[in-house]
Amino acid sequence: MAVIHRTTMTPTKLELLTGWLPKQSWYAGDTGQPEPARAGGFRLDDPEGEVGIEFMVVTDSSGKEPVAYLVPLSYRGAALEGAADEALIGTAEHGVLGTRWVYDGLQDPVVREQLLALLRGEAVPQHQSESNTPDPSVTVHGSCPAGEPEVRVNRVLRPGVHPRTTSAHVVAGWTWPDGTGARAVFAVT
Repeated sequence: MAVIHRTTMTPTKLELLTGWLPKQSWYAGDTGQPEPARAGGFRLDDPEGEVGIEFMVVTDSSGKEPVAYLVPLSYRGAALEGAADEALIGTAEHGVLGTRWVYDGLQDPVVREQLLALLRGEAVPQHQSESNTPDPSVTVHGSCPAGEPEVRVNRVLRPGVHPRTTSAHVVAGWTWPDGTGARAVFAVT
């Protein structure tokens, strides 16, 4: 099980995302200067205990209307071999673990494997900020096709939009800047 350390990270995750988000093709902000705020998410465990896996939701209130983004992240103690340059969001100094390489999780094979395991019912979503604590608010619906199905992740979250399918999908929540809660499909096979 992943251990959540109560420590510093420099630069912070939000600082890293401020520069990274506007460079993404799916960025929906009105400005090129987002103001990301932590809004929700969950974690998955790496069975090998080497890679931190977080599905972070950030809201961006820099435009006329706030936008919610799902940003899967992986945290590694060394650079990911063979990763494309654009996969790296940045590096940060963790107060306990030292230098961390922070990647776009969808480009990390460990994250993709564990997300598929979640969709198959073989992984348990964990609370975003508590060690060894399952998060029952994250639910999986439908059934996962056999084999290695394609998994689609919704980077821009739209509350209340659910697929009209029986295929497996992950539903989870976040909090808007005004304090209201929302839920949406995070990933679907």
